[in-house]
Amino acid sequence: MGKGGSLSDSVLKKILLSYTYVAIWIFLSFTVIVYNKYILDKKMYNWPFPISLTMIHMSFCATLAILLIKVFKFVEPVSMSRDVYLKSVVPIGALYSLSLWLSNSAYIYLSVSFIQMLKALMPVAVYSIGVLLKKENFKSNTMANMLSISFGVGIAAYGEARFDTWGVILQLGAVAFEATRLVMIQILLTSKGITLNPITSLYYVAPCCLAFLFIPWIFVEYPVLKETSSFHFDFVIFGTNSLCAFALNLAVFLLVGKTSALTMNVAGVVKDWLLIAFSWSVIKDTVTPINLFGYGLAFLGVAYYNHAKLQAMKAKDAQKKAQEADEEAGRLLEEREVEGNVKRIESED
Repeated sequence: MGKGGSLSDSVLKKILLSYTYVAIWIFLSFTVIVYNKYILDKKMYNWPFPISLTMIHMSFCATLAILLIKVFKFVEPVSMSRDVYLKSVVPIGALYSLSLWLSNSAYIYLSVSFIQMLKALMPVAVYSIGVLLKKENFKSNTMANMLSISFGVGIAAYGEARFDTWGVILQLGAVAFEATRLVMIQILLTSKGITLNPITSLYYVAPCCLAFLFIPWIFVEYPVLKETSSFHFDFVIFGTNSLCAFALNLAVFLLVGKTSALTMNVAGVVKDWLLIAFSWSVIKDTVTPINLFGYGLAFLGVAYYNHAKLQAMKAKDAQKKAQEADEEAGRLLEEREVEGNVKRIESED
């Protein structure tokens, strides 16, 4: 096959791999969400202990991460001082524990479909917190887009058949804490040149999550679990559930590392629609036309936001290439000037 054919094969292989990473992430994210709903919902497995479930996940993930780093030497730990750990990783761990706790708690009160609709507010929360912490520049057109997303989610909430105020508060709190965590990762870790893959991230963050979750667990869930003497730990259910959660962390790194964070955002929209369809058709949750209309508006807002980010990334990349081209041209010009001076000196000699 000619040069052009080999190039086409290479491009095709790259596209197929990207779609594979997206499919793996969507499948695992879908599985974890539905599995958590199954465990926590009182009408299904009926084990409504979100803090305990989150702690099981963190214990499993931390144990696997420690084994992979310390025992099997599969991944090298990141060089990190105690000061950086306390000032950067610990706050991020606290935010992550709160986000997971509240998001898992919401499954007890809200349908899977409505939770996905509320999660459409994530770009709004990330942008707003970024502006407040001066990580993002305020732009009126971007803020108008954020308001359109919020308006769409508001309509979806108005049309929700199983609206539960406490459940909505829990999910909005989870969105706020997760958005703050994402911004704080940029401020506290990325700005210091520290990058964590999912294994090193769990190695450092999961123990913090366990410590923070242990405090509310002692007062909220432990007394109830202690009285529930009939409960026996199901290793198959909780083991496979925790394994899915760990695999999802790896899939996130694979997707973002091999494609981009923007690709994950777009894939997330596809996953949300699939979950809404699954929630309506299989779990038999009520999805009203007002729900779909409101989420449709929010979806258009999120799609426009992703498009704007893609255009900004392309412009930044083009600017970087132009700068590199200018620097290369300047370097070549300097080399030619040096060569001309050398030849002139040699001719004078």
